[in-house]
Amino acid sequence: MLTLLSLRDFAVVRAAELRFGAGMTVISGETGAGKSLLVDALLWLSGARADPGMVRAGAPRAELAAEFSLDDAPDAAVWLAENELDDDGHCQLRRVVKADGGSKAWINGRAVTLGQLAALGAKLVEVHGQHEHQALLDRGRQLGLLDAFGRLQPLAGPVQKAAAAWQAADRELAALQDRGDVGDRIDYLGHQIDELERESLSAADIDALLAQHRRAANAGALLQACERAGLLMGDEDGAAASVGQAIAALSKWAADEPRIADAAALAESARLQLQEAVGLLDAARDGLDLDPEEVQRGEQRLSRLHDLARKHRVPLHDLESRHAALRAELDGLRGAEGRVAALQAEREAAAARWRDAASALTAARRGAAAALGSAITALMQELGMAGGVFEVQLESLSDAKPTASGAERAEFLVSANPGQPPRALRKVASGGELARIALAIEVATLGLDDTPTMVFDEVDTGIGGAVAEIVGQKLRTLGGGRQVLCVTHLPQVAAQGHAHYRVAKSVSGDETFSQPEKLEEPARVDEIARMLGGIDITAAVRTSARQMLDKARKG
Repeated sequence: MLTLLSLRDFAVVRAAELRFGAGMTVISGETGAGKSLLVDALLWLSGARADPGMVRAGAPRAELAAEFSLDDAPDAAVWLAENELDDDGHCQLRRVVKADGGSKAWINGRAVTLGQLAALGAKLVEVHGQHEHQALLDRGRQLGLLDAFGRLQPLAGPVQKAAAAWQAADRELAALQDRGDVGDRIDYLGHQIDELERESLSAADIDALLAQHRRAANAGALLQACERAGLLMGDEDGAAASVGQAIAALSKWAADEPRIADAAALAESARLQLQEAVGLLDAARDGLDLDPEEVQRGEQRLSRLHDLARKHRVPLHDLESRHAALRAELDGLRGAEGRVAALQAEREAAAARWRDAASALTAARRGAAAALGSAITALMQELGMAGGVFEVQLESLSDAKPTASGAERAEFLVSANPGQPPRALRKVASGGELARIALAIEVATLGLDDTPTMVFDEVDTGIGGAVAEIVGQKLRTLGGGRQVLCVTHLPQVAAQGHAHYRVAKSVSGDETFSQPEKLEEPARVDEIARMLGGIDITAAVRTSARQMLDKARKG
């Protein structure tokens, strides 16, 4: 539900902040005062294309913001969470449009695209007016409303599930069949795999081979280093001999001075470690005496591995995984024929399940279509469209492929005047009639969709008297189940509101401003009296206005 709407430098509004509650809120004012600007603001905040000409003259930009409660908008809350735009239950939309045409949008303080703004806005606000009926004109939406009206979701579920199974099998089958004759590919993969399997490709074996290569390449330098180090540490004049002499010199004084004894002990440990090191170097030197034939075999094998790596365009250590991938592909191709047969069977079984489920859904839709048509036709008579007819046409799909929506599509047809054949709702010429038909649809399907805020922009165009009162009553009824905002010029409609805003225009110097004002009891009576009687408001007109308000409250 919309709780706050803030406007700054928007058209003729310098700054305004409107707070909204549950139920029906009406917005009235003189012609040209800017009543519909509030609707335009909500459209901008719902991702509609912005017109920089709507920026107040002389201002660099227009700024709009709206806050919504998510208590009655679970789909919006889920969308925010899925898009990582949630903020502890808060929902704030903000948009800035510059005079030069630039535009930016934010959701909960984070920059978003207009597409994201539109996706969220569709879950929060639905606008009905003379030029804004996208939701109801969409044929997919119409089919969804029909299913919701008929409580057909339990029948639609199996259709969707069977269609998904058919499509999954069909996609996999198409992918297999696109391969064509796989014989050549099988032969090629077999050759590639045989070539790889002649070598040991494990990472451990490759590391050992590389280590052997490095030792062979550096054998001379390693022998020289071992010999020199051995001489320095183990020769008669080497480090070990020098340490031994030092120990002998210290030993005769060790009994007289404990610290000399400790030093002698450490020196002895060092002498033993030097001797051990000399032994290790001797062993290493012996190990460097490599077999030339073994070295050659290792070099040849390493060369083959490098050739394979270049051929398959992978690093040496990825040859093993490359072999596994080729083996998996080969196994898949060899089993493709059997898989094709299995998929064909799966697809046919899914198609059969879909046909059965779709047939049951179609039958139920026919009944729901007749009931919905009758209900809306009856409401049209009450809304000043005497003789009008509403029908729901079900058109069988020519494509035999299973779809999640079933075996048909829906089209809303309407005849606004007696004697005229019903035509597609999207082709109805009169904006006022279309708005009232939209109202009838919403009343008939009350509670069947989950858009929490509905906006009706002058749905009362071209009506008056008793019909206007009925329109107001229907809007008030609609407001009992969700939030309704209604821009109106009729007192019969305005009196039905739970809350009332008046938009007034004023002139200051060379500038014109519009300012919305929330009306409480005395001012509201005066506004409805103005709508009833014009400029001169008599006591009788004011009494009539008060009576209209009292009647609306009593229901």
